[in-house]
Parts: sequence; C-alpha cells; structure tokens
Amino acid sequence: MTRTLLLCAAAATALTLAACNKTANTASNAADATGNVASSAADSAANATSGAASATGAAVSKAEDTTGAAVGATSAATLGSHDTAAFVSNAAQSDMYEIQAAKIAEERSKNPEIKAFAKMMVKDHTALSNGMKPLIKAAGQTPPTDLDKRRSGFLDHLKSASDADFDKTYIDQQVAGHQEALTLMQGYGKDGSDAGLKDGASKAAPKVQMHLDKAKEIQAKLSSSTK
Repeated sequence: MTRTLLLCAAAATALTLAACNKTANTASNAADATGNVASSAADSAANATSGAASATGAAVSKAEDTTGAAVGATSAATLGSHDTAAFVSNAAQSDMYEIQAAKIAEERSKNPEIKAFAKMMVKDHTALSNGMKPLIKAAGQTPPTDLDKRRSGFLDHLKSASDADFDKTYIDQQVAGHQEALTLMQGYGKDGSDAGLKDGASKAAPKVQMHLDKAKEIQAKLSSSTK
C-alpha cells in the first residue's frame, strides 16, 4: 500500500513538473516571438525614417541647386557680362567647378554616355582655363584659386546624391552651369571692356554652347527613361 502511494505521489510530481516546463517553454516562445516582432517593427521604423530623411535631403539639395542656378544666371547676365573682375572670377570658377564635378561623375556614374561627357568636360574645361590664364594676366587680373560657396554647394550636393539620383543631379547641374557660362561668355564677348578677354570669351562661347546642347540631350534621355 505504501509502495502504491509513493508511486502515485511520484507520478503526480512528474506530471506537475512536465506541465510547468511546458508552460515555461510556451511563455519563452511567446516572449521570443514578441521580441522578434518588436525588433522587426523597430527596424522598419528606422528604415522608413532613414528613407524619409534621404528624400528630404535630396529635395533640399535640388531646391538649393535651383536657387543657386538662378543667382548665377542673373550674375552672368548683369555684372559678369560687363565688369572685367566679375567676368574673370566667374569664368575661372566655372572651369574649376566643371572639372571637379566631372571627376566625381567619372567615378560615380554607371552611365557610359555620362562618363564620356564628364571626360570631355575635364579635357575641354582644362583647355578653356589654360587659354584664359594669359589673357587674365594681361588684363592685370588675378583669378580665384578656390570655389565660392555657391559652387562648393553644388559639389556637396553631387557628392551626397544617392546612386539612383546621381546622374540626374549631375546633368541638371550641367545644364544650368553651362547656360550660365554661355550667358557669361556671350555677354562679355559683346560688352566686355578688355579686348583680350573679350576675344577669348567670344571664342569660348561656341564650345560652351556645344556642351550645353549635349547636356540637354542627355537630360532629355534621362527624363524619358524614367517615364
């Protein structure tokens, strides 16, 4: 009888322990599942926040580029087209910006046509810059050696552009930049006061026009490919 009672007690204890273990495992699994869901939700929220911040940053950069282009166009059409010091400053910085932007594009773009365009920019704007240097010296002017804040901002936006947005950012800047440069060259070529620089500007204008036409052609292709 005693043996039977002991066996019954042992069996009851075993069943109780098994039930406890099952309950503990169930609770543990539920906790793991809850933790995974919470972690996934947190990751999704972080990704969404990051994506929104990236989109906002791109929009801000685009707006600043548009404003900067408008400022440059106005400057080129007014002071830069008549004042020799302003012409020299803008012409020199235009070449510096084009060369630096092109080097970034050569490295980052995956589009063969854009890479070829960028390579041409380095070659042609180096030649334009070298051609202007003796004319600038003869005019008693000193060209700047660094970019102004506006053009530095263009380069910053180019560097920070996402891979998906890079080509459009570069080409949009190129269209605006070459339109500004063309206005500058044509304006000083017509109304400039220094004969040497006036002749140099007139000779540079057709090359800048060719660059602008090519940039617009690529821009149109990029726009049609995203429709």
